[in-house]
Amino acid sequence: MSRHGHAFIDRALYLPKSWADDAARRAGAHVPEAVKFATKPRLAVSMIERAIGAEVPFAWVAADSIYGVGEVEMALRRAGKGYVLGVNATQQFHSWIGKPPVFGTTEAIAQELDASAWQRLSAGEGTKGARLYDWAYLELADLDASEYDSRRGGLWTRGLLIRRSLADGACAYFTTWCPAGTSIETLVAVEGQRWSIEDSFETAKNELGLDHNETRSWHGWHPQPSPHFYLIISER
Repeated sequence: MSRHGHAFIDRALYLPKSWADDAARRAGAHVPEAVKFATKPRLAVSMIERAIGAEVPFAWVAADSIYGVGEVEMALRRAGKGYVLGVNATQQFHSWIGKPPVFGTTEAIAQELDASAWQRLSAGEGTKGARLYDWAYLELADLDASEYDSRRGGLWTRGLLIRRSLADGACAYFTTWCPAGTSIETLVAVEGQRWSIEDSFETAKNELGLDHNETRSWHGWHPQPSPHFYLIISER
């Protein structure tokens, strides 16, 4: 995503283990023999690595709770990228020396916050105007980036971002990693960009049949290059 808009730049077809271990299904869907079972976080890490290898300019990664786990977090810290990754209500968090004391599950932490800890901010414009929620941000630890990559330096902050619905009070939780001093407004803006993923999926469903049979095969997701097919993208 950039100021020019948003679009998919990569994809990975997730094969459940039952599919990955089923020779008949693999053959029917034309899955190459070299492809083995991989978890969704592992697929995400591979796509991040490909983006970095292709020198795609990006500073942040946002994702839902499937990806808010150690494997993705560590890959992004080593790469020097900030993140806002969803976690579930039972995820444990705690603060380190130098930060206000925090300990417990995300749900328990949210319930214990004072009213003054919450701010009403927009996660971006939606079809009905600003997408307003109440937000709270807790800094948990300041760490030197060199702990994850000796070539990097500078102080980064690990934190917990909490979003609360104005309609029913339901909360969503996010583990964060950002340069020290990053504002809650910036983190909210990053999390708010996840809508572009859903928007792109809707476009792909409507224009490319992403939710129809034509893409329920390996070829549908990983077509072979053709000398007679060209894609030209212009900013104009």
